[in-house]
Amino acid sequence: MASRQARLDAWLRERALPIVQRTHFAELLELLKPVSESSLRHLLRNSGAALDPLVAGVDQDTLISLRDTLLDLAAVYEGGDAETRKIVRRIVITAKDHAKLASRNERVAAEKRELKREMADWMLTWLENPSVFPLWVALRVKSLKLDGNHL
Repeated sequence: MASRQARLDAWLRERALPIVQRTHFAELLELLKPVSESSLRHLLRNSGAALDPLVAGVDQDTLISLRDTLLDLAAVYEGGDAETRKIVRRIVITAKDHAKLASRNERVAAEKRELKREMADWMLTWLENPSVFPLWVALRVKSLKLDGNHL
């Protein structure tokens, strides 16, 4: 049997979608089951396909990808209806919970645990007020003396 990534890549080739939308996400969960939502998001990001922010979710690979995906989700949240806002909050809460778990895992290197603590703080700030997050994250990046190449 082909790997999940191979099955996903074949699905993407067959459909040649300009962007993978939320409506496709449920279909992919069924096609690739058993697969978690976070694992599917990781597979989709690895595929290189264009992803709707609700499909891309929160990317915690780097602070750059975290910032960018949280900004994308803040824009969706601000323009969304009650159901969309609920979906976005659930996505961010799940990602925050994963970051917190990694930050407490003694098998994870100390540097990575600290990074995950920082990421969890960013997501908690997002959850407190998504509309303020864009300004807050710009200030946070400045306070950490980070630039786009060192996030």
